[in-house]
Amino acid sequence: MWWDERVSARFRRNLQPTLTYWSVFFSFGLCIAFLGPTLLDLRCQTQSSLSQITWVFFSQQFCLLLGSCLGGVFKRTLAQSLLALFASSLAISLVFAIIPLCHNVVVLAVVMAVAGLAMGCIDTISNMQLVKIYQKDSAIFLQALHFFVGFGALLSPLIADPFLSDTNCILANGTANASSNLPHIRKSLVPHHPGNLSHYDLPMKGMVVTRVSYAFWIMALINLPVPIAVFFLLYKERMVPCFNGSSHPLLSADELALETRPGDKDELSSAAQRPHPAAGHEDLFSCCQSKNFRGASFTYFAVHITGALVLFMTDGIVGEYSGFVYSYAVEEPLAVVHKVAGYLPSLFWGFITLGRLISIPVSYRMKPATMVFINVVGVLITFLLLLIFSSSVVFLFVGTASLGLFLSSTFPSMLAYTEDILQYTGCATTVLVTGAGIGEMVLQLLVGSIIHDRGSYSFLVCGMIFGCLAFTFYALLVFFHRMYPKPSPELDDASPDKAAVPEDTGQYQR
Repeated sequence: MWWDERVSARFRRNLQPTLTYWSVFFSFGLCIAFLGPTLLDLRCQTQSSLSQITWVFFSQQFCLLLGSCLGGVFKRTLAQSLLALFASSLAISLVFAIIPLCHNVVVLAVVMAVAGLAMGCIDTISNMQLVKIYQKDSAIFLQALHFFVGFGALLSPLIADPFLSDTNCILANGTANASSNLPHIRKSLVPHHPGNLSHYDLPMKGMVVTRVSYAFWIMALINLPVPIAVFFLLYKERMVPCFNGSSHPLLSADELALETRPGDKDELSSAAQRPHPAAGHEDLFSCCQSKNFRGASFTYFAVHITGALVLFMTDGIVGEYSGFVYSYAVEEPLAVVHKVAGYLPSLFWGFITLGRLISIPVSYRMKPATMVFINVVGVLITFLLLLIFSSSVVFLFVGTASLGLFLSSTFPSMLAYTEDILQYTGCATTVLVTGAGIGEMVLQLLVGSIIHDRGSYSFLVCGMIFGCLAFTFYALLVFFHRMYPKPSPELDDASPDKAAVPEDTGQYQR
């Protein structure tokens, strides 16, 4: 295996929980990408206007952000985390099954809000639990985690595609005229990022002829093994309500030797007898309590803020680029034909998924800080070249693929880097997940309004500005990292600046 035996032994010992968290993130990806290509059929199903149906996007994104903030509430014990993941993954399957029954746009928005809450909880809890399990070795497993969300995001549009209507799915007078707009509109509805649809007029009344319900029922069945996997993990850990107590397998002598460094052996037995503290993985509300600020240095806050701002920019770029690259391509001066331009968002998401797959082995050999540096510099250079060759269709495709590769591993690498700086104390995971969610929602709205006022060229200018800001915030993070206090036994245990690494035997902690 391309990693060392110590990491391999830890992975084997935590194989079931790790695979479970990866599968739950597959549910996240499956749910986040289906709405765009199915939106017109859902509009027909609910017999609503395009402006009304696009509010479903907002309800999902807003509640996803809210769920990310609330997800940390359930991390206090392993039982709470697993129960929350079980409920969230089961809710996603139920949402897929219920969507075909929603014939009112308000009901559909409420259902998608529930899905957003579930996705937010999955996002926060899965990242937190993997960091807890692997700590210093978490980078590689976080890269794999985020590969699965990309895989799910690629799969759901493929499942939906055979069931999408080729013509307008509401038969009424003037359907022929309205149907001519449908391919153009559908191509502009890339996964979870709607374009400007206000100037299209499609009928709202008539007979509904759509088969998209089958796609949602298929996705519900595909997702069903995920809550079952979480339930099996609950059962194994004896956390199902009808069971009490727990038992954990003892480490073999060889594994114990791999996990225990010289000087740690005397502490191992005492560390195993006391519960590991939950410090460092608080929910957003707990992080904001004044008791967590006592004795904190300026650099403690600066690391959290600059790390969140880097992800605010990079995840915001993911949102705005995937949302508006089609609109940019079909406008002058490129004027790409609609069918060809429709491949750009798929190319972008495809290379994000490929990049996350490549980053799994790379992250084992390369430090997270180095990977983030390569990512932000690569994003900056790509946007610069896109601006220079703004009249080249070929380079637009090359730049889109390049941007997907560079953005793919930014989030897990930044999470691993920031948690490592704070020595797994602080509130890095919660703050970074929240910052990334806000960035994706805010920058998409901002860029949409700017393109409407200033034209399509401002799309690349905005990306360049966001890339510069991401690099600037990363440079500040490196600066504050150098200023951050090193591990010191004199620091008080209650201080948020305490840099000593929590005891870690590599076991799956309750």
